[in-house]
This record gives sequence, structure tokens and C-alpha cells, in this order.
Amino acid sequence: MATVDQREAGQDDPESEDEVYEVVDLTEYARRHQWWSRVFGNNSGPIAEKYSVATQLMMGGVTGWCAGYLFQRVGKIAATAVGGGFLLLQIANHSGYVQVDWKKVEKDVNKAKKHLKKKANKAAPEINTFIEEATDFIKRNIVLSSGFVGGFFLGLAS
Repeated sequence: MATVDQREAGQDDPESEDEVYEVVDLTEYARRHQWWSRVFGNNSGPIAEKYSVATQLMMGGVTGWCAGYLFQRVGKIAATAVGGGFLLLQIANHSGYVQVDWKKVEKDVNKAKKHLKKKANKAAPEINTFIEEATDFIKRNIVLSSGFVGGFFLGLAS
């Protein structure tokens, strides 16, 4: 709590010009205090410089297996939902509950194909940048990446 003398001198006054504030550059702070530096150590640079080949293969393999396993499970659920919906639509059509204008469906599908072909020829610059960054990451961390791919295929197979 401020004393009477401090208040009279204007030291506790919010409008006082004598207050000193510390300016913190958050971008520099974030570079120096990254969460992975606390977990894995203060080394920086590609992962190939930090860990042995066996460790990189294990880390890539485990994360790849987890991703492959989840991809397999989600894929099965999605395929079941789409296939089941299509089956129910065919049953409803055959029973007379739903009338489908197949000529209109074909016309709309062809229109969508043309639109997609037009859009596919000019890819967004963000996609090209992402592909370049991903390719650069894979080149710098080839052992980790190959472990991930192997683990992914094992996860799909399990």
C-alpha cells in the first residue's frame, strides 16, 4: 500500500510520468522459451542433429502407427456411413418412397466435374507453399519421415 508521502509526491498516481514500464518483445521471448526446449533440451536445429538413427526411427514409427491406426478406424466408419446411406437411398428408391431424377443428377455431376477441373488447374499459392515446406522438412528429416511412413502402413494393416 502506498503511504501518504508517496501519494503526495505523485508516485502512486496513474497519470504520473515517472512510472517505468518494461517492454517485452513476445516474438523474441517465444523463440527463446519454446515448450519443446524445456521437454527435450535447448538444442535447436533439425532433429537429425539431436537424436540417434534408432531413436528417430522409433519416434517416426510410433507416430506413424498411431496416425495409420486412426486413419484406418475413421476411414472404416466413414465408408460404412456413406455406403449405408447409399444403400438406404437405393432401397427407398426401389420401394417408391423416393423418386430420383437421374438425368438431372448426371447433369449436375458433369457440371461439378467441369468446375473442379477449372479450379484444379490453378492451385492456391498457400497449397504450393505448404507442399514446398513439407518437402523441405522431409528432406531434412529423412530418417524420421521414413519411420513415420513405415509406421503409418503398419497402423493401416493392424
